[in-house]
Amino acid sequence: MINLLIVDDEKEVGNFLSHLFTSKGYHVKVVNSGKDFSAIDFTLQNFHAAMIDLKLPDANGLSLLQHLKKVQPKCKAIIMTGYSTIKTAVDAIKLGASDYIEKPFDNIDLLEKQVDNLLVSNVTSTDEHIKGLASEVGLIVGQNETMNQLIQTAYKVAGKNVNILIEGETGTGKEVLSRFIHQASQRSHESFIGVNCGAISESLLESELFGHEKGAFTGATQQRKGLFEIASRGTLFLDEIAEASPSIQVKLLRVLETREFMRVGSESILRTNTRLVAATNENLQEAVQQKKFREDLFYRLNVVQLKIPPLRERKEDIPLLIDHCLQRYSNIDITFSENAIEVLQNYDWAGNVRELSNFITRIVTLTDTNHAIITANDLPLSNNAAGSSIPVKTTKQINTEKQKSHLESYLQKWINETLTVFEQKEGISLEEILAQVKQLESQVGKAFILRALKDTHGNRKEAAKRLQITMRKLRYLLNEKSSCPESQGFD
Repeated sequence: MINLLIVDDEKEVGNFLSHLFTSKGYHVKVVNSGKDFSAIDFTLQNFHAAMIDLKLPDANGLSLLQHLKKVQPKCKAIIMTGYSTIKTAVDAIKLGASDYIEKPFDNIDLLEKQVDNLLVSNVTSTDEHIKGLASEVGLIVGQNETMNQLIQTAYKVAGKNVNILIEGETGTGKEVLSRFIHQASQRSHESFIGVNCGAISESLLESELFGHEKGAFTGATQQRKGLFEIASRGTLFLDEIAEASPSIQVKLLRVLETREFMRVGSESILRTNTRLVAATNENLQEAVQQKKFREDLFYRLNVVQLKIPPLRERKEDIPLLIDHCLQRYSNIDITFSENAIEVLQNYDWAGNVRELSNFITRIVTLTDTNHAIITANDLPLSNNAAGSSIPVKTTKQINTEKQKSHLESYLQKWINETLTVFEQKEGISLEEILAQVKQLESQVGKAFILRALKDTHGNRKEAAKRLQITMRKLRYLLNEKSSCPESQGFD
């Protein structure tokens, strides 16, 4: 017989749950306080599952959960919570709870299903399902404990209709994690659409998100649906949410509060059931304190917060990530020796998984044969006496030297040509000289931008900060130099 423990200070709720599950053949024990919970002799009573209310008059539900998991680790737990404490419920999941359910219980069938599924499921099948979903979207879980706990939490909250905020450095895989959440949710057969809030101007982003009517602005030759409309029953991924303008933030807040929006140029109200997953490489809490991001929008987005660890904190997963990168090349047989793996594990990957992926691509591209074992000597990295990894003449340094040489040659040529014209006694076109000065300004600007982008592994936000210009100015300058091959490929 299944033994079920119910901890809830509302006696009516306890009696109702007891009657419901007793009728299903369960043996149910109900306690109404933390004091009664503490009086249970867990050495004599073994429970298969527990339903614990987060808020009790004399106890914290999280503390009871921790004690239960300590004395009976195999007991599965469901946290009962109100909407205002969902964030705490997610913390409970991180502490070992299997699921949570919101009170009051509007859907009794759903409640029964959650408990039944909890009791019939086993850890092995759940882990296999998680690995299968992760493999589908290209998410490498690996052996790192923090990453595994993150994926477990993401899997458990994926089925809930709550907003999720993913934080993590550039290149850690925030979009891949959001796709995993979509695949693990009940929306997996609906649309998953992503948009980068930092890569589109404010006016275009508004049209992209909410759509527009014909004639709403210059170039709006026909009506267009926005992403909130297209992904109404699916998942909308907003990357670099911190880059959204104040005006866009206000409109996003309204959608999250009312589930309503209007196309640009329209007065008709539309509704959406989109599940929102936002991501940022900034600390939004700090952005709120600095008045750069709306506090009310932050709390709307931050119902569930998932933070992806940087690669330097999950170095044990680097061999697996390397194998995953090599699987993209079906026509080669290239492996890395143990000493090469050790060097790569000791290297501080500032660009995280994206940098590692690009590094492997470069190694494969520069290898002369399709069958090779890459050793430490083949890498543009080496170990110092202390055993830590330091870059020596990396591709980035080589490219920087080429850039410097190119800039030096260009400046010298420009100076010589300008002085030659200056020495002419007649027939000088000042307009032409001033045009050449503008060209000089453009070329020098390009050189500094490329250097900043390479130093920041293509991180535009960090590059703009180093150059002391805005992101919009950087995007404008990048568009100016779109014909320059070296400027392509930065994210």
